[in-house]
Amino acid sequence: MLSQRMLADGLDQRPGAKNQEEPIMPASGGVCVLLFDGVELLDFAGPIEVFSVAARYVEPSFGVLTVSERTDVVTTHNGLRVLPDLPYDDCLAPRVLVIPGGKGTRQQLENQRLSTWLPVAVENAELVISVCTGSLLLASVGVLDGLRVTTHHTSLEALRELAPAATIVAGERFIDNGKIIVAAGIAAGLDASLYGVRKWLGRQAAEQAARHMEYPVPWRTSSP
Repeated sequence: MLSQRMLADGLDQRPGAKNQEEPIMPASGGVCVLLFDGVELLDFAGPIEVFSVAARYVEPSFGVLTVSERTDVVTTHNGLRVLPDLPYDDCLAPRVLVIPGGKGTRQQLENQRLSTWLPVAVENAELVISVCTGSLLLASVGVLDGLRVTTHHTSLEALRELAPAATIVAGERFIDNGKIIVAAGIAAGLDASLYGVRKWLGRQAAEQAARHMEYPVPWRTSSP
């Protein structure tokens, strides 16, 4: 079983840094990443890696936590078991909220507790990033109305049905709508997360994180 804390290597490579475990900041001061049964692994692990690495290069730092309906084990689409950090009620005001996708999103569309928590967390967050079919969950609570949005290429019609007041865009890696960034499928979440770091923490932190990850910076994006 893996918890979010096991997904990062935990080493601070800044000059003079002490490589010891530090307390994770409260969710109200950092990043919350949603988990649910059937979530796509890279959809959530990619953003966790991006924001965890970026946290090494800013002062004060911030925590990266996972949130789910309960803190029981969540099983990803490919069978990995993950232990969430927080229940919904302990993550009502994250600074950054990441909504991943996966086959499990279809069941989550019927989850009334998620439908109650999600619009509150979105309203209180400074920045929201959806990855892949995570956009379907945002669409289901009405927060994509009037925006330009995208999702995994196989789910564009499903998004169109759930968000008839949004403009559905195919072929974009991610789209910046200001507070809400929506990414296409799976690996596009890495690009959107690095772009989100740039919006939230500045270009230097984003480029340091990308360099550490040996990942190209994805600064080309469409405008809302």
